[in-house]
Formats: sequence, structure tokens, C-alpha cells
Amino acid sequence: MRALIKNTSCSSVDDIVIIQNTMSATSTDIQCVIPPGAKLGEGTFWDCRDQALWWLDIFARTIYRFDPVTGEQGSWSTPEDPGCLATREQGGLVISMRSGFFFFDPASGRFEPIVDPESDIESTRFNDGRTDRQGRFWAGTMVVDAKAEPRKIAGLYCLGTDLRCEKKLESIGCANGLAWSPDSRVMYHSDSHTPLVRAWDFDPASGDLDNVRTFVDLAFMDGIADGATVDDEGCYWVTIPFKSKLLRFDPAGALMRSIDLPCDIPTCCEFGGKNLDVLYVTSAALHRTPQELTQQPYAGAVFALDVGARGLPAAPFAG
Repeated sequence: MRALIKNTSCSSVDDIVIIQNTMSATSTDIQCVIPPGAKLGEGTFWDCRDQALWWLDIFARTIYRFDPVTGEQGSWSTPEDPGCLATREQGGLVISMRSGFFFFDPASGRFEPIVDPESDIESTRFNDGRTDRQGRFWAGTMVVDAKAEPRKIAGLYCLGTDLRCEKKLESIGCANGLAWSPDSRVMYHSDSHTPLVRAWDFDPASGDLDNVRTFVDLAFMDGIADGATVDDEGCYWVTIPFKSKLLRFDPAGALMRSIDLPCDIPTCCEFGGKNLDVLYVTSAALHRTPQELTQQPYAGAVFALDVGARGLPAAPFAG
């Protein structure tokens, strides 16, 4: 089957691009809603209250807020590389950056530090994360010292609603793929230094983890997991960087669908829209030369996909 990219606001690329969409009973509309160019688009969060998409360009140190109705996008600079964010019940955002967790007030542009759980480690920064359905904010770190041998010194942290921070997982190379089942009984997470997405039994009341097992092994495609989300049927959607793929797995870990995207580094995904039936996907241009980008004009764009599924409301941080 084929997927049609509808170009609305992406004036710097061709009007229509056709790509191959595999393992799909129907075609998939892929719409470019934010023009290409993000160095490392990440951190998608759909604000159900304001009907807006928050996302990040990590290497450009920028927070974005996109209104899909008006097409308007606001932006704010960050003092450090950001990792992930969520709206806050009390207003504003909670965000992870290289030196820990912060509150952010978009009206004033002010960042308020909360805690830096890896202040004793110089070679890590925060990366993927999101709120659980109980309103806690989870974020994992990654090793950023490219000259050093790969080391499993990163972790996954939970910022509670009382602002206490707890380390939940350790010995990670690059935290990614965080999501929860609709009933909050299963947590999914990946270390992108491996091909594995793992699953844990999750206690919604305490946030405790137990009974780790392999959920998906991406070695069959020489793949690694990046950002992920779960739909209302409990299926796990995950971006596969360097493979141009968005995959959907059922709750048992069986591959249900594979969608080819018009760039090789998709990075994060989140359901949004009034009915939570639009899947937004960020991507990265990274360190490509202008010549390389002519072969991949959509690199660094944000896409909106009609995948025939609905997501679940993202909880604001309750702290």
C-alpha cells in the first residue's frame, strides 16, 4: 500500500511525496505539519486542556508549542539541552534538562530548579520521559561522552508529586521508549544501546516495578527503540531511528504494523488532536550536510499521521 504525505505548512519541500507503507491494510496519510530543520526533534506531549502539541529540539535548545488549528507555533530557548517535558496541573511545564528537573513558566521564560539526581556524573544528560497516568513525571538519562567507551551509567528517575526524586532503573546506556499500558499495570522502557524493549509489572499506587521481561527484540531488523506511546487498545507504537520506521506491537509483543516515514531518523511519537486520533511524530536532521539533506528533504520535520487508532490522554504533572 502507499502513504500520501499532504504538505500544508512545509513550503520548503515538494507539494506531494509518495512513499511505501508496508504491513497495512489501508493507506496512511502522513502530513507534514511543521517544516523540516529540527536538529533533534523529541519530547512530544499533547496538552488536552489547550489542544496543543509541545515538543523539543534538543540540540537547538528550544521548546515549541504548536497549535494545529491555527498553525501557529511559539518557541522558548532553554539554557541547557532539554530532554522531555509535560504540562503541570498548576500551570506551566515540568522539564528535564542536562542538570536535572525544572519547572518552566512560558509567560516569564523563567526556569526553577527542582533536583539534579546525577549531579555527580558529568557525562550524562536527560533524554526520554513522560508522565505516568497518576501524574508522576518520569525521565531517563543517557551517556553523552562520545569519546569514551560505551558505559551503562545512566538511569531512569521518577519525580513524585511531592517533588521527591527516586531512581527506578540503573545501568542504562540511553533511556528511551517509555510508556504505560492503558490500565497502568505494565511499564515499557528501552535502553537504546540494546535492541530490547522491556516490560515490567507496574504498581500504579506506588510506582514500583517488578518482574522484568523482554517485550520486543528489535534485533530482527537491526533496530533500536526511540520514543514511544500506547494507544487505547494497549498497542505499543515506537519510532525506529536510522530505519525510517514507525512500528505498532500488540500487548503480547507481536508486530502488527510497520509504516515507512520520509526521513531516516524518526524520534518520538504522541497521539493528539481533539479525539486523540492523530499520531504526531518528530524527526531529526542531526549533522547532515546540505547535500545529504537534498536526498532527505523532510529530515527534522514534524508529521501528523492518520493511523486509524486513538491514544490516551497524557496526564499533566500533579506536583
